[in-house]
Order: sequence, then structure tokens, then C-alpha cells
Amino acid sequence: MINKEELIKVFARTIQVLLRQVPIEFALLQEIRLRVDAPFILNYDGRELFITAEGEISRHREHAYRISRKEIAETMEYIGNYSLYAFEEEVRQGFITIQGGHRVGIAGKTVLDGDKVKSIKHISFINVRISHEIKGCANKVLPYIRAVNSIYHTLIVSPPRCGKTTLLRDIIRQISDGTSDWPGSTVGVIDERSEIGGCYLGVPQNDLGIRTDILDCCPKAEGMMMMLRSMSPNVICVDEIGDYRDIHAIEAVIHCGCKLIASVHGSSIEDAAKRPLLEKLVQEHVFERYIILDGTEKIGNIRQIFDHRGTILYGNGRG
Repeated sequence: MINKEELIKVFARTIQVLLRQVPIEFALLQEIRLRVDAPFILNYDGRELFITAEGEISRHREHAYRISRKEIAETMEYIGNYSLYAFEEEVRQGFITIQGGHRVGIAGKTVLDGDKVKSIKHISFINVRISHEIKGCANKVLPYIRAVNSIYHTLIVSPPRCGKTTLLRDIIRQISDGTSDWPGSTVGVIDERSEIGGCYLGVPQNDLGIRTDILDCCPKAEGMMMMLRSMSPNVICVDEIGDYRDIHAIEAVIHCGCKLIASVHGSSIEDAAKRPLLEKLVQEHVFERYIILDGTEKIGNIRQIFDHRGTILYGNGRG
């Protein structure tokens, strides 16, 4: 459940007034977008809404309230508790995680140190991605990814904004907690962008279960190796794999006997496998289960589940 007031208080006072007036259910809110001298926009239940100066919804951008630079600056002061320098490492990565686990993406003028981003100044664009916990949303997939006393190596394939992180979060929680007839497992989560656990000051704001350890804001490849060396996980979970270092770390996880649950952007396994880095993993049948999501009916809609041979376990047609 989203704490509405906790979320609203990080915005400039004028925007707080509008958010309290707008006639929406915050449980369906996905993003709040602020851009200097541009319309105030909410992404809500799969739709884009323009918000007027009266806190009403409009389909016409010319009727929308326009965000000022002063409101962006005031919002950033609240987000950083007047000490934005304390979040220097997160700012360098382009986001800050706030209480409630919501992720604030920021953009503006980058300050470089050689070829690396040192900081961001003149912040002019803010995107607050709302963290949603939907406990029980993994109920349908768990029977397909659980073995007798273990977990199958699993890859979640999903287009953007179709609920893959929400699904992954609940899979982690249920695997970690276990049930009366299935023991819980020690889970290591590499949360590079603070989206899975939504850690705020080192404490996860989302429920990831009682046997879960998290490396927050840690590069996936390095984090997987750190987890293997230090926390002895039975299962390692990562979101949005993709580069060469990720693939080498995945191979190390597999060879250590640890189970892996990961996600990747794509509309089908064929789509995901077009990436040279993933093609090798698919061809070598590293993943034993594939979960394919789409957003045609609702966020988190499961289109198909199939095994490494391509046998359909859930859904119709070919993945």
C-alpha cells in the first residue's frame, strides 16, 4: 500500500496541492513527471494524464499546469533533505531512492571526470517512478519455477512497464519466506538501481522475505561475485541483465551450484536471444524456465511460461 502523504511531501508545495486535488487512485499511479517549463504529467494505469492548475485531469497539453525551475529546485531540496551531497553516489547514477522505495530519476547537465559522470547539476527533469508491491502476484508462476527442493534457473522476459520488477519482487519474497510445505531459501539480491528492494538509507522499503540479503546500488556482475563469496545464497536474483560482465558472472553463479532468477527486456525469447550476449545462454539451455510478460490485459499479465526445450507449460502458441 502506497503511503500517499509520504510520497506527496517530497514535492514543491504548489505541486503537493495539485497532487492532493487530482482525482486518481494512487495505487494505480506509475510515474510523476516534472520538466522545467513543460506540462505536469502523470503516467497512470497505462495512460498519460495532463494535470491542470486546478488539480483536474485534461487530455489537452495546452490546459496543463507548467512546471517552473523554482518548483524543480524546491522538490530536489525535499528529496535530498536539504543535503543533496549526501546522495552524491546515487546522483552520479541518475537517480535517488526515497522513503517508500520510490525511485526519483533526474536529468540535467552532467559533470564529467574524464569519461565518467561525476555529478549532475542544473537538474531540470524529474521522473518519480512509483514502487508497487503486489503480494501474491507470483502465485501463478511459482509452481512452474519450483523444483522438489530447489528453484529452476529462470529468465523473465518483458517489454518495459509490464511489471517484471513487481513480479520478480514477489517471487523473491515467496522463495525467501517459504511455505508450510516448501522450505524458504537464502536469497541474494543485486539491486543495481534500487528498484527491487527500494532501499532507503540501507533499509529495504519493500518486503523481500526473511532470508534475503541485498547489495544496493551495486553493479550486477560485481555484486553476483560478492554475494557468492560472502553470503552463501541458494538463489541469486538480478534485474535487467545484458552486458558481457553480467554473462560471465552468470556462468560463475551456475557453476557454483547457485540458482539464478533474472529479467531482461524483450517481447519474446526470440527477441531477447537476438542480443549476442544472451544468445549463448539461450542456446546452451542455461535457463530452465522462461516467463514471458505482456501488458495487453493488465500490468504483469503472464503470456507464456515454457522450459529450456521450448515446451509450453502455460499459455498458448510459441514464445
